Amino acid sequence: MPVPSLPSPSALLPRAVRTAVRRSVSGLPREFWWLWTSTLVNRLGGFVATFMALYLTLERGHSASYAGLVAALHGLGGVISSLVAGVLTDRLGRRPTMLIAQVSTALSVALLGFMTHPVAIAAVAFLVGASMNASRPAVQAMMADIVRPEDRVRAFSLNYWAINLGFAVSAMAAGFIAQYSYLAGFLGEAVMTLTCAILVFVKLPESRPERSAEEQGAEDAVSLGTVLRDGRFMGVVVLSFLAALVFQQGSVGLPVAMGREGFSPADYGLVIAVNGVLIVALQIPVTRFIEHRDAGRLLTLSTLLAGYGFGLTAFAGSVGVFALTVCVWTLAEIINAPTQTSLVVRLSPVHGRGRYQGMYTLSWAVAAMVAPLMSGVVLDRWGAAWLWGACAVIGTVAAGGYWLLVRGLGEESRPTPAATGSVPLTPEPAVELTAPKRDGERDALRKLV
Repeated sequence: MPVPSLPSPSALLPRAVRTAVRRSVSGLPREFWWLWTSTLVNRLGGFVATFMALYLTLERGHSASYAGLVAALHGLGGVISSLVAGVLTDRLGRRPTMLIAQVSTALSVALLGFMTHPVAIAAVAFLVGASMNASRPAVQAMMADIVRPEDRVRAFSLNYWAINLGFAVSAMAAGFIAQYSYLAGFLGEAVMTLTCAILVFVKLPESRPERSAEEQGAEDAVSLGTVLRDGRFMGVVVLSFLAALVFQQGSVGLPVAMGREGFSPADYGLVIAVNGVLIVALQIPVTRFIEHRDAGRLLTLSTLLAGYGFGLTAFAGSVGVFALTVCVWTLAEIINAPTQTSLVVRLSPVHGRGRYQGMYTLSWAVAAMVAPLMSGVVLDRWGAAWLWGACAVIGTVAAGGYWLLVRGLGEESRPTPAATGSVPLTPEPAVELTAPKRDGERDALRKLV
């Protein structure tokens, strides 16, 4: 009697769902999926960012003020490395910058687990923050290099989906690990980050476009000063900072406000879990809807939703209502993340992507430092209602800024030299990925030194 064959897992899904999934993942190059995998593995190992405060206060017995100082130093490391890594991405290359950042992260995270003196912990936490943030400009620049312009919103969306999926899984796993050994958590993150570096080394060739002599001169002319003089782009960076300031309140202002209203940590955990679940469930289908729509209108809509989503928190009196407000600003996050990152690529010259991405990353790093200070001062002096009202105002201001700056921006628009004061921008070349050239990398290292 023949054994009936079992249907494949994909055959169990409705045809419409299978079609949507196939369209969401098709047409992207193999190198993108290796980069996507490295992002997922990296986020699966996330431990330090989630449990640092608990580690310092519960395991080491330090005060909340000291934990805040360490968090600030961790953020300061990210602020500094954003710009440095952006320059390295353009000069040294995407692949070497990622390797340096990921190996440094693995070593510093492992070292942090063995530190006991308060000064040593603070110093190593600064190094961890700097090394962890250093790979972001290179990852985003490489993704822009290897993905076709019309597929970039979808690619950035899939990458953001991997970040949140990895974070959701790692947060649950890290909670169990922390019950038994914080050191195991630090070493586990170090191993996962080192695995990312191995993936990059083995599977990802350098993607920086080949440059002619004329383009080499154009690249040399693109400095951080060029980025700062690019008026439209710096306007987008400021607006990105305002949006990030609002989004950060989900992890810094919301738990404190809920705690002061008598809600337990478990209540906050349930509410904030809605954010991760919705991103995993909706990021891909929403991206299919928005990927070819006007970036200015999408960013205007997303910042309005973020501002007023947090603004509605002022009227929340139960876990259910808090969860509903999270639904509003999570939808804003789903729209904002891939659209904003794709816009940064479109406003960047090809051979200056690292510096432009570094400046964009800086806006989020600074927001991560300012947001806790903002929420602490406002909550202590005026109360939660003022904090949520401020979020609504900031979201409205950012929405107006996006409407004025990038309204009607064409799919392939680039800044003109007259408008930005930057060097002329060459047409975007098709990138042919080849095996890394060791001699070229050594030459680049010698030139850098």
